[in-house]
Amino acid sequence: MGIQNFPAALQNIIQQGFLEREFQAAMHSRLGYRAVADREEFAVGIGETLTKTRAGLKPSVTVPLSPATNTNLDNGLASQSFGTEQYTITVNHYAATTDLNMVTSRVGIAGQFLLNAAINGEQAARSLDELARNALFAAYFGGNTRVRITIGTAGAAVAVDDIRGFTSTFVNGVMSPVGVSTTLAAAIGQNTYTIVGVAADVANVSTTPGGVSGVLTLASNATVADATAGITVMSTTASSIVRPNTRTNTSQLTATDSLTMSALLNAVAQLRLNAVPEIDGAFNCYLDPVSARQLFADGDFRQLFTGATSANQVFKRGMVNDFLGLRFIPTTEAFVQPHPTLPGVIRRPIVCGKGALIEGDFAGMAANDVAPADSIVNLVDGVAMVTREPIDRLQQIIAQSWYWIGGFCAPSDATTTPLTVPTATNAAFKRAVMIEHMG
Repeated sequence: MGIQNFPAALQNIIQQGFLEREFQAAMHSRLGYRAVADREEFAVGIGETLTKTRAGLKPSVTVPLSPATNTNLDNGLASQSFGTEQYTITVNHYAATTDLNMVTSRVGIAGQFLLNAAINGEQAARSLDELARNALFAAYFGGNTRVRITIGTAGAAVAVDDIRGFTSTFVNGVMSPVGVSTTLAAAIGQNTYTIVGVAADVANVSTTPGGVSGVLTLASNATVADATAGITVMSTTASSIVRPNTRTNTSQLTATDSLTMSALLNAVAQLRLNAVPEIDGAFNCYLDPVSARQLFADGDFRQLFTGATSANQVFKRGMVNDFLGLRFIPTTEAFVQPHPTLPGVIRRPIVCGKGALIEGDFAGMAANDVAPADSIVNLVDGVAMVTREPIDRLQQIIAQSWYWIGGFCAPSDATTTPLTVPTATNAAFKRAVMIEHMG
C-alpha cells in the first residue's frame, strides 16, 4: 500500500517518520528478561523448529603415557570422543492490532495515531519480555518439586506438584522422554529412586507458576516417610535454587525467610562453580522492588557499605550496579505467588550468566513477499510494526498492528561435568540460579 492512499491528515506524519520514532520509544520499556537472551536469526525455509547441537569437552589427562605401552601404530592410546547435547527453538507467530476510526477520532487525529503506536510498542515489548521470562523460568524450575499427596502405603506412584524437569532425560546428548529404558534418578525424602514414567494430571492443580502437576512412576516402591506431602523431590539433574535458611522446597519457606546478601552470593558461587561466563563483567540479577527492599534491610549488605564513600549513591539510587559480581535489574514482571499454606507471597529473583537464554528471530519478517515494497512495515527491535490503509467501504478505519515471529529457549549444559570442569554440578541447566524467598 502507498502513503498516497492514506488521508492527507496522516501523510505528513508518516513521511516524517514520527510514527516509527514513537514506536521505538515505547519499545525501550525497562522490562529486562529479554535483554539476557542471545539473539540468533532463524533462517527461512527450514521449518518451524530448529535443533542446535552443542559440543562438550574431553576429560583432562593427568596420567603420563607409559613407556611400556607406547608401541605400535596407536602408541598405546585409545581414541576419545567428546559428548554433545541438543536444544530446540520453536518459532511461533504473535500479533495484536488496534483500529483507528478517522471520523470518531477527528478532533485529535494526530495524537491518537501516535498514541496507538506507542501503546502497541509497549504491548509488544511486554509480551516478548514475558515470553523470555517464561522460557527462562520453565527451565530453571525443572527437577525441583515436592510430594503433593501422602501415600497410604508404600507404592511406586508419587503425586508431585510440578513434573517439569522429570519428563525427559539426556540420552547421547538428545532430550528423550523418561521411560523404562530411559530412566531418571531422583532424591525423594531420604532415599534415591529411579523414575520410569511420568504422567500429567488431567486437571492441573500445581501451585508453581507455569507448573504441571502429575504423578511420577518409580521402579521400586517409595516409603510412606519419603512420599509424604511436602517432602522434597529433586532429580539428579535439577537446576540450582537458593532458599534462605537451607529450605529445600517452596512449601518450607516461612515468614522470616527474606532475601539476603548471603543468598545472592551463594547464587553467584553456583554460577562460578559451573564456569558460567559473566555478562559484560557481572551476572544479571532480575528482582522485583520488594526483593530489592529486603536486600537493603539485610545486615550484611548494610555493613558492607558502612563508611564507604559510595554508600550514599547506592541507597539514593535504590539499586546496585556491578556489586560483588552482580548487576541488579529491577523488574515488575518477576514471578510471584501466594505461599501454599501461609499468609504472604513467594518472590523469585534470578541471577543469570551469559547464554542463559536464546532468542530466535525469524529472518523472513521483513521479506518482500511478506512486506511488499510499498507497504508500511517497519522492524523495530526485531518486531514488525504494520500500518494498513483504510480499506473499508467508507475508507475511514486504519489498522495499526504489530507482529513477531520467533521463540525463546534456555540451552542446557549437560556436557559440562566434573570430568571437564572439576567444580561443576550435575544440573542440566547451569547458566542461571533462581532464588526463592518470602516477601
